[in-house]
Amino acid sequence: MQATHALDSKTIAAYAADGAVVLRGVLNPAEVQRLEEGIEHNLAHLSPLALVASEADDPGRFVEDFCTWKNNPAYHDTLQNSALPHIAAQLMQSKTARLYHDHLLVKEAGTRQPTPWHQDQPYYNVSGRQNVSFWIPVDPVPMASTLRFVAGSHEGTWYMPRTFRDLQAKWFPDGTLAELPAIDADPERFHQLAWALEPGDCVAFHMLSLHASSGTAPGARRRVFSARYLGDDARHAPRPWRTSPPFAGLCDRLPDGAALSDPLFPLVWPRA
Repeated sequence: MQATHALDSKTIAAYAADGAVVLRGVLNPAEVQRLEEGIEHNLAHLSPLALVASEADDPGRFVEDFCTWKNNPAYHDTLQNSALPHIAAQLMQSKTARLYHDHLLVKEAGTRQPTPWHQDQPYYNVSGRQNVSFWIPVDPVPMASTLRFVAGSHEGTWYMPRTFRDLQAKWFPDGTLAELPAIDADPERFHQLAWALEPGDCVAFHMLSLHASSGTAPGARRRVFSARYLGDDARHAPRPWRTSPPFAGLCDRLPDGAALSDPLFPLVWPRA
């Protein structure tokens, strides 16, 4: 049975205004344990989409993987049967919530590699404003290594997506989107939001919200599962390049501007 979780109007308004909110105790201890098992299974069975996002000489390791929920029962349960779909619909102010994809992000203890400032939506193959990503740790996350956001940065400007390690433009041609400003150098202009998190907590953020994080301290592993959902106005936006993640064969089934009614993106709210 699908769980529900009613949000108050203040939380929904904060998401609309800031593009990011913290949600405490969204997963109960049993759900956290189940998700942790799913993460460990994923790490032991990485998919062809997996990548190491840290340098070879990094004392830690930053591992990512995408779109493995169909082969991971713990991920399937979290994405479809937890309170996340109901919360997603409320935050998006959408009648429906459709699963977009899952994303594993694990920084082993002592990882130097930061996650640079970026938005997610420019890497994707979707248009529309109704969307939400959940960043869900199964380890305690202190302020030093949590995800940081620029409040209100989801309001419209698309910034050039670049590769994290060598900053190459592989998604949009150079000069077609705005370049990232010097966010950390101007805290007065770019107000940042960040929260320390415990297992069961998560942050929810818009796919255009600028976000970044640092590495991890020695002895402090950071295992995170991201769940991404789309709302009523989401549409297919084919790109002439490989999106991150890619969805092989989707352009053969869905034209530009079509609703994302496809088995890759099941409707998870409301649930029949």
